[in-house]
Amino acid sequence: MINISPEAAMKLAALKKDDGKDEAAFLRVEVKKGGCSGLSYKMDFDTTPRDGDKIFESNGQKIAVDSNSMLYILGMTLDFSGGLNGKGFVFNNPNATKHCGCGSSFNV
Repeated sequence: MINISPEAAMKLAALKKDDGKDEAAFLRVEVKKGGCSGLSYKMDFDTTPRDGDKIFESNGQKIAVDSNSMLYILGMTLDFSGGLNGKGFVFNNPNATKHCGCGSSFNV
């Protein structure tokens, strides 16, 4: 399961609206090689599921994850931290054993 916090769900809904995305759009999260710690997260809006995707719904938002990325982020919660010292989207990934300082890359 992949979870989306209420704060992240509200931000995703606002971003979809600002970007002119329709209601069928969902968040696609992928894990790619790269970043300070070896792996990094990639997020985009998409409207077409791919073969092998797992689709989750949490707090009214859908998220798609391909089977390769699922190995690294199963059980993750996507959160959003706003405000003056906020970091934006935050990946609370129980599989990560190492994180970089900015929180955008990890290793398992």
